Amino acid sequence: MQFSERRNTTRWVIIFASFLIISLILWNTYTFFQIFKYEERVKMNLWAKAQKTLNNAGENTDVELPLQIFSNNTSIPIILTENDRIINTVNIDDAIIKDERKAKDFLSKLKSENEPIVIEYVPGKFQNLYYGNSALLNKLKYYPVALVLIIVLFGALVYNFYRSTKMVTQNKLWAGMAKETAHQIGTPLSSLIGWVELLKSENVDESTTFEIEKDIERLQTITDRFSKIGSEPKLENKDIVAETQQSYDYLQSRFSKQIEFSFKAPNSRIMVSLNPTLHSWTIENLVKNAIDAMKGKGKLALKIEQDGDYVKINVSDTGGGIQKKQFKSIFEPGFTTKKRGWGLGLSLTKRIVEEYHKGTIKVLNSEIGKGTTMQVSFKKTI
Repeated sequence: MQFSERRNTTRWVIIFASFLIISLILWNTYTFFQIFKYEERVKMNLWAKAQKTLNNAGENTDVELPLQIFSNNTSIPIILTENDRIINTVNIDDAIIKDERKAKDFLSKLKSENEPIVIEYVPGKFQNLYYGNSALLNKLKYYPVALVLIIVLFGALVYNFYRSTKMVTQNKLWAGMAKETAHQIGTPLSSLIGWVELLKSENVDESTTFEIEKDIERLQTITDRFSKIGSEPKLENKDIVAETQQSYDYLQSRFSKQIEFSFKAPNSRIMVSLNPTLHSWTIENLVKNAIDAMKGKGKLALKIEQDGDYVKINVSDTGGGIQKKQFKSIFEPGFTTKKRGWGLGLSLTKRIVEEYHKGTIKVLNSEIGKGTTMQVSFKKTI
């Protein structure tokens, strides 16, 4: 417990430190942006003074310095106006200047980026210098956004790695528990087989020993199921109609007569690559889940149909139904609407169908108070 609390504390410290570092980087970037913006303002003030000098230049005026200031500006776009008329432009594409509408739009853009510098080159006569941000400043402006995106992507990558690692650990734990369960069941099962042989030698009624043998065979099947969890199962080319009916018939004989069972399937064989043991577990989970939804009383229908290259198994009940927002949640480990239950049945079924048999499973339709239809789909081999 102390280790878990210490690990959670460490995790929160790392998260807080990460946010602090991000905040400092963003603040530092914003500070640089303001410094560069101020420096560009200073350059534009010098440019305005050079323009004023040039406007008032006489025969004896030294214009070398103003011209040098003009030539040094190679990145900041400038529009100089007088009486709302553009009289000069710098670092702006000729295609924009020649198009009156584009020039007007570009001027509006410069007005939105920086306050204009007013040049009073002679008393009562004014020129307005509009300038925009340099390419470097524009890049710096979008740098924090790019930085945040990189951090978000990195965070998502770390989260995905952590989640994947956690899932792998959980899968190993479940696989270990399943194999241990199979091992634990094996010991009393061997003893039961011996007791049945003893009963036969005592001339006990054959119908009694026959039913016990059927249950022992069922326990062997369950043991085989658990032993296959966590390992790659062997798939065989089997008739899915016969395999499904076999599991269905066994379940029908073991449940209450208050459940009205019905089975519908094509008369022909439908071959599918599957593991018979795990497929029977799939059918059992779906049937039991349907019976639980009906609280042990209602109609349960299993229908097998072909759809092109696929075969579909529909298991329908007349239970309470499932809300649409829960269609995906019911397949998550631990999700259950029952008072008693682990919420692992449908999660395990999904894994058997999709990971082992490369099929699909979904809630085909459901209506509150009327029932639910679950559908499993497999690709045919022939």
